Amino acid sequence: MKKTLTLVVAGLMAALATVASAGNREEAFSVSPVIGGYTYDGKQHLDTSPVYGVRLGYNFTKAFGVEGLFDYANTESTITDRKMDMYRYGGEMLYHFFPDNTLVPYVAAGYAGLNFDNIQPRGAFDYGAGLKWFLTENFALRGDVRHLLYKSGGINDTTFNNFEYSIGAYIPFGGTAQAVKAVEAPATPTPAPAPEAAPAPAPEAPLEEIPAAEPTPGHYKYCITLHIEFDIDKADIRPDYHDEAAKAGDFLKKYPDTTAVIEGHSDNVGTPEHNLDLSQRRAESVVNYLVEKFGIERSRLTAKGYGETRPVADNSTDEGKQKNRRIEAVIDCAFDVKEVQPPERLCMSLQMEFDTGKADIKPSYRDEIAKVGEYMKKYTTTTAVIEGHTDDVGGYEYNMKLSRERAENVVNYLVVNFGIDRSRLTAKGYGYTRRLAYNTTAEGRQKNRRIDAVIDCVIKK
Repeated sequence: MKKTLTLVVAGLMAALATVASAGNREEAFSVSPVIGGYTYDGKQHLDTSPVYGVRLGYNFTKAFGVEGLFDYANTESTITDRKMDMYRYGGEMLYHFFPDNTLVPYVAAGYAGLNFDNIQPRGAFDYGAGLKWFLTENFALRGDVRHLLYKSGGINDTTFNNFEYSIGAYIPFGGTAQAVKAVEAPATPTPAPAPEAAPAPAPEAPLEEIPAAEPTPGHYKYCITLHIEFDIDKADIRPDYHDEAAKAGDFLKKYPDTTAVIEGHSDNVGTPEHNLDLSQRRAESVVNYLVEKFGIERSRLTAKGYGETRPVADNSTDEGKQKNRRIEAVIDCAFDVKEVQPPERLCMSLQMEFDTGKADIKPSYRDEIAKVGEYMKKYTTTTAVIEGHTDDVGGYEYNMKLSRERAENVVNYLVVNFGIDRSRLTAKGYGYTRRLAYNTTAEGRQKNRRIDAVIDCVIKK
């Protein structure tokens, strides 16, 4: 008996040491096989015995649910050789705390029938607590403890106190998937899987277009704002702004392996449709100028018009409108960042692996952070935003917190090891809201687990 209890406790400890993901979801059905121990009141003179059971559940909301239960235990008397079967059957109500997290604690209370050999069945109230630890969206480990109270009946009516403790698996199916909360751009919600015994994972929403300025693994993004004024409703580059266009042309000519997205932006004068078309034509005009005057291969250039959708200043003033009427060149580069001085802004993606649920920086990734540290140490007027990103393993709040902790650890590393003034650094966590790849594969999840450094450069030449 003691060996059995030892195995039960060891199993519970193993469950609590396992890393998990996902969270409780509403309108989900569930099945939970469990195993544990059942301890009887001393007045019953029955030995503690292993218990086996199953739970069938339904969540009305993410927090509130019900479960039907069935347990079986075989025990023996502590004063005779008699053996006895015990059956428990009934139901419980459950209330879950922090249902969107990977660790979901809950309380439970219910009523069940107790049936012993040759003894009239008794009704028993029970209450207790439990914990679910999600390994995937459709599988979790659970641990439970219950206190049972019931009357013996008869002439010498006695209240018995029994205890049940168990571990098991929680297998939900169907229900409503958790909605992804977007930080800046709304994400397409993932459709909920249809209720079935063994559902396939719901397909992820299509990847949204990544802004040209987003860094990619192994590359750097050099962002140059070209202050080019156009005549009203015109897209031709005026001669007095050729030097501005040359900022991008000279750079692309010097580094023939680079590519660029030429972005056109406008103020809000006119209709959105007109401004979108006008900004596209102005971006194409700059592309044509770079091809004709600098010999840049057209295949290296992309024109993209954004109209009035990405203002950098207030359109209520003439000065703000002028700042919004701009061309931006976003240049994609793959070379040693230490050898090149960017014109205005540098974005780089640091490929760093973190242990699941951890934010500690592994020694093998210090060279990645050194790219930022050495650059900022060389150019002392630069500032940087360190962005943390995660895959979708875990709930929204959990990943937002984890991504920020990882970004803060990179900031602390730069301060301590490179002497970068903390006022030049900002940490920001985006969780899984800015994915670069699908999270359905290990490779995709790794691409999404990243640190981005966005460095603003104000360099006197």
